[in-house]
Amino acid sequence: VRGGTPLPDGSNSGIMRAKRGGACPPASLRLIFAGMGTPGHPTAEPLVLIVEDDFSTRAMYCEYLSHCGFRTVDAHNGHQALEKAQEMHPNAVLTDLAVPGMDGFEFCRALQRSDATRDIPILAVTGRSEYLEDQSRFRQAGISQVLIKPCPPDVIAEELRRLLREASTDRPA
Repeated sequence: VRGGTPLPDGSNSGIMRAKRGGACPPASLRLIFAGMGTPGHPTAEPLVLIVEDDFSTRAMYCEYLSHCGFRTVDAHNGHQALEKAQEMHPNAVLTDLAVPGMDGFEFCRALQRSDATRDIPILAVTGRSEYLEDQSRFRQAGISQVLIKPCPPDVIAEELRRLLREASTDRPA
């Protein structure tokens, strides 16, 4: 994994400490997202479901990612997020792992159980170091990448772009 921070066991499986990245791309570079839209809208900007219980953080992610060329829909807990994922079929999910009701791990596992949502790339963010002790939980939940809070929104946007590019190359032709 590029840029990951080694953990105490020396591994580096998808967990990254945030580093300052670049700003949002200009509109001309947003063309990389062509073809990644929702069914029936192949040229639409990618839809990201943002799951965060803190209102100001959720609003900041939505605003910044919208500025970066993403469409966003948000949820404040895991139950609401699961309903929105099943209804809207986002191109990617950005989730905090410590959300009320159904936590981020349960939410991600629920996405994995459904044929309609199992291939959605998931970017998780957490400020809880105890979650990092058992990395197998991330893989079992289908989490594509984990970022450690505090995480600047430009790093989140960059990781979402990378996950979407990888997901588009993994799809069968």
